[in-house]
Amino acid sequence: TGLTAGQRQVTVQEGPLYRTEGSHVTLWCKVSGYQGSAEQNFQWSIYLPSAPEREVQIVSTMDPSFPYAIYTQRVRSRGIFVERLQGDAVLLHITELQDRDAGEYECHTPSTDERYFGSYSAKTNLSVIPDTLSASMAPQALTLTEGDAMELTCEVSKSTAQHTHLSVGWYLLQGGGEHDAEEVLTLSKDFILKPGPSYGQRFLEGDVRLHKVGNTTYKLFIGAVKPSDQGQLYCEAAEWIEDPDKTWKDISRKQTERTSLAVVSQGRDLSVDIAAAEHSLSEGDTLQLKCVVGAPKSSSRNFKVIWLLNSVQVAKVDPHGVLIWEEGYKERAELGQLRAFKQSNTVYVLTIYEVGLKDKGTYQCSVSEMKTPGDLHSIQTNVSSGIQVNVKRVESHMRLSVSTSTPRVTAGDSLILHCELRGAAGPVSLRWWHLPPQHPGHRVLVATMEQDGTLSLGSAYQDGQTRGSLRLEKESSGTFTLVIPSTLDEDDGGQYRCEATQWSQGWNWTEKGEVAVMVMGLGLQATLRSRIATVRYGQSFELVCQVNASHTLEEVPASVRWLFQPSPTGPSHELVRVFPSGTAVWGTAQPHFQGKAQLAKADTSFRLHIHRALPANEGTYQCEVEVWRRNILPLGQPAASTKSNAVGIKVVLPESKLQVATKDSSVEIASSITAIECRLVFAQNDSQFAVTWYLLPLLADASPLQIVRASYSSILEYGSEFSSPAQKSRFLSQRVSSNTFQLQILSANVRDEGRYYCVVEEWVWLVDGWYKLGEGMSGQTTLQFKRPERELQMERTNHSLSVREGEEVTLPCRLQGAHLPGTHLSATWFQVRSSGRDSALLTLCCGGTVEYPEERLAGRLYLRRPSAGDFSLTLSSVERGDAGVYYCQLQQWQQQSEGKDWTLQASARSGYTQLTTIPPESTVLSRICSSPSLLNFILYLPLVLILLLALAVFCWYCKFRK
Repeated sequence: TGLTAGQRQVTVQEGPLYRTEGSHVTLWCKVSGYQGSAEQNFQWSIYLPSAPEREVQIVSTMDPSFPYAIYTQRVRSRGIFVERLQGDAVLLHITELQDRDAGEYECHTPSTDERYFGSYSAKTNLSVIPDTLSASMAPQALTLTEGDAMELTCEVSKSTAQHTHLSVGWYLLQGGGEHDAEEVLTLSKDFILKPGPSYGQRFLEGDVRLHKVGNTTYKLFIGAVKPSDQGQLYCEAAEWIEDPDKTWKDISRKQTERTSLAVVSQGRDLSVDIAAAEHSLSEGDTLQLKCVVGAPKSSSRNFKVIWLLNSVQVAKVDPHGVLIWEEGYKERAELGQLRAFKQSNTVYVLTIYEVGLKDKGTYQCSVSEMKTPGDLHSIQTNVSSGIQVNVKRVESHMRLSVSTSTPRVTAGDSLILHCELRGAAGPVSLRWWHLPPQHPGHRVLVATMEQDGTLSLGSAYQDGQTRGSLRLEKESSGTFTLVIPSTLDEDDGGQYRCEATQWSQGWNWTEKGEVAVMVMGLGLQATLRSRIATVRYGQSFELVCQVNASHTLEEVPASVRWLFQPSPTGPSHELVRVFPSGTAVWGTAQPHFQGKAQLAKADTSFRLHIHRALPANEGTYQCEVEVWRRNILPLGQPAASTKSNAVGIKVVLPESKLQVATKDSSVEIASSITAIECRLVFAQNDSQFAVTWYLLPLLADASPLQIVRASYSSILEYGSEFSSPAQKSRFLSQRVSSNTFQLQILSANVRDEGRYYCVVEEWVWLVDGWYKLGEGMSGQTTLQFKRPERELQMERTNHSLSVREGEEVTLPCRLQGAHLPGTHLSATWFQVRSSGRDSALLTLCCGGTVEYPEERLAGRLYLRRPSAGDFSLTLSSVERGDAGVYYCQLQQWQQQSEGKDWTLQASARSGYTQLTTIPPESTVLSRICSSPSLLNFILYLPLVLILLLALAVFCWYCKFRK
């Protein structure tokens, strides 16, 4: 079915989608056809493969408490969030996809409509696959002369089970950040080579090429390097997958290590030397390096100097003397630990105060000559030889040990961790890290204590509502104790690392230690069972909700919610909710349970006992159990919840004893009044009965027609064929004795012939209402009219009439000859129907009264009766629906004596009249064409006017001659 205006439709990104573990994933969702606010709310949930029927709530734009516990922390730390694109469209972001994030995602929009109409949610599947992409290139420091050839090799491989494509490209980085990298040459996912903007011409000339060797090897070849090629080169590989919407999505990207390329221009007179005051230092010493440029007329030339450590850029000084630090050195420069400046146009100085082990290695300076200070490309470059600087470690006597007094706890219990320091000779700063086992190599900051005792918490631990208020205290013995008051779940287990740093005389030493803890989850499962699935009316039954968990229900706060579904296709209703405090709150949808149900709780189960079962207790039952972590008050979101299996209970009513007489019979009548009986053979005294009468026409393929139903409270309900006032007055249902029902037919005619039968229902009052115990169908009574020996003489010619809509037509029906004295005639007009039971339109009774079974036609049907034997029917204001076949039936009746019934003496039926309707005329032209006199007048009008004009001219001429 198509959507109509105002029908809500929610659309979500088409699945299934495949994304790699650890990647940043987005899913879009939008809604249309809604009413109300232009800014709609969205709620995201997931159905995990392990429990595909159970909804797990993730994030909502309207309810901060919407996420289940398993997602609460990730939502609060923005690891999962919703980005609103516009009022009715959003993006779900998962910044670091985990293996457990696989499942069926549902996007739901709470209703703002006046009524529910349309779809309010949509689903898509997301599969998490391993990230198998790898890219590697051996790092090098190349110094080539302008015009030399260069070849770089990149190894790229993947082992993804799904069908994916690879793209491999090389990029050149010249001083800026990674976003400023310039594309050299890329083999796209469509297997097309695309050069970067600066390499297009060289690619066309064949100077820049890419070769694929085997399945995993890609080689970049530059036939003749230029000074503009110098910088840092790296290879980047991307893995692409085609989504169901036919778009390609990159699911993983990997960059290799970098190769430093310096290009020396030919025929240039530029020399570079580097010198150091000391080559061997200890931690905390000062290192000073000088870069000296040798060039004729150096004062009028423009140089850019780059300082390199192990071929990686440290700082850059442009021709104006402006200093730019690389990202990893900015903070140290701001703290005054680094300094670089231009002493003269040929001397450049780099100073490192308080050197550390990370500062050792090979230092070089690269000098590029620019034509003008603002040029982006150099005209020649030279790189100094490397100078090796060694840094010796200053030994510390500090020793560190880590322990815990809570190695194994349950979710909700406290964690207590100790970090003991010995031999620390100066101020110490301390950091606690959590190393979650589900993310190897990843660490999460728990808490930090600075040298002055200042305490700060990691972002994941700042919310006191989650794990309580963390404490990090230093004891006099040199032991630092970390207390996490309430663990969340199994994810809080794993390794905890203590990292202590001692500061002394400008340098520092760091010691680390780890301890393992295990956090057991509140594993929860509920099973609902009942000893009997079918109970008798008035019998009691009990449902047991068995809970399997790591703790008994007395040790952790737990609640139970009992659910009841009366109908398989209807919704479930909450019968009662029992809170951890023992308070029971009853639902309002099924109030009859409250006085009949008894609740109980044991160590590992909840029980619901129903006394004296009623039919209203029949349906499907479920229990839903929720538990909370200990030590967290007041109770917020539950730590775990589970819903049991469904158990169906059937309530069997008392057995019906009803027996209805099933013997067939037949009745032949000649009078206008008759009755059909329906008899009970056996029935209980305290039962009430509803009886429905049916007529089965004598046609072979006819369907039963409901005449009238009398309910157990004597309310009459007529079938559609018998709902007119005329029909209702002819068919009466009544109970004539304790075991006999009777259908009276007044003014019976031949049209009433057929097979009559009744269906009797037995109803009984059971405490809270009337219930049907059973039913029985009687035998059939065939009603036939005794055919008169004589037929009336009447015209039986078939006619075909056409009439324009809105006009009047008369359908013929005439008696030939006179009828017998002392008799009366009745006439009925019928319209033929395909159902087999023709529709009576008008009846002239033998007493002279006129009845209209079709009330809607009462104002348009007339019997003119210009003569005693003429029963022609006049139909006024003809409509399109009046088209069809008509006939009339005449019957001659005679009363045997005063007060007796009228009996049928003779009858006859006319021929058929086919009535065809013609649409009304709508134009003046059609009226003209239908009127011959008016049409002739219009045709001859021009000729008449010409003759009159000629006569007038002739008269004027004669008068002028006189």
